[in-house]
Amino acid sequence: MALTLSVVLACAGVVLGSVHPPAYGHHPQPAYGHHAPAYGHQPAYKHNYCDPTVAPACAANSTLSYCLEDAEYPEYEIKGAISADQLFAKKYADIADQSADDLVDMVTKEQEGAFDYSCHTGASTETLSDATHWAGPEGYICPSQVVYAMPKRAQNVEGKWRVIVNDVHYYSQTARLETCLFPKAACRALAPCYQSHCTQKSVYQRLLSYDPCDPYKGLFIDIYKMPSACSCHLAKKPQESP
Repeated sequence: MALTLSVVLACAGVVLGSVHPPAYGHHPQPAYGHHAPAYGHQPAYKHNYCDPTVAPACAANSTLSYCLEDAEYPEYEIKGAISADQLFAKKYADIADQSADDLVDMVTKEQEGAFDYSCHTGASTETLSDATHWAGPEGYICPSQVVYAMPKRAQNVEGKWRVIVNDVHYYSQTARLETCLFPKAACRALAPCYQSHCTQKSVYQRLLSYDPCDPYKGLFIDIYKMPSACSCHLAKKPQESP
């Protein structure tokens, strides 16, 4: 009996001794280094830091504080901002069909559109008058350019450039812009003794806007200074000495 037990135990020892634990450290691992994406070879993303005080490309060769045309207009972003703005209908308002018929007394749309100042030089001053000062067809006493426009970008009263919501999803914001052709020149058809000069007038306009430097702001109302009229100013005559 004792001999049999010894034999059994010896055999069990041989069997147990032949069973080795798995070599965990030697199991092959997935070759991640050969299958991971080569991030270092991906296209490098450019980081463009936006400065709202820097004039956009549309205003690069202009002295105006607004752009009527903009080749870089972010139409896709504006459409997205309109779709995401639940209060857009309450912010937006416009009268697209504007003309002198509604905004200028005693002057029709056809009359204003026909005003021609091509013969006027603007050389006349408070003390000197040239021949072109007295010539020319119907028009304003201070020659000006009038446009009923939809500005795409503009510089707000703080000097920061914004994108204006215009001509997107059929939405527009129309403004009558009147700019002096000859600022500081003498008023047309007035003698130098009146000491007159043309002066630019402006108004503050509230327009629905978008900040391309901070798109998370969405759409908001901003304030812009726009040219509104070119008026004749009569200088005060100096008092005659006794």
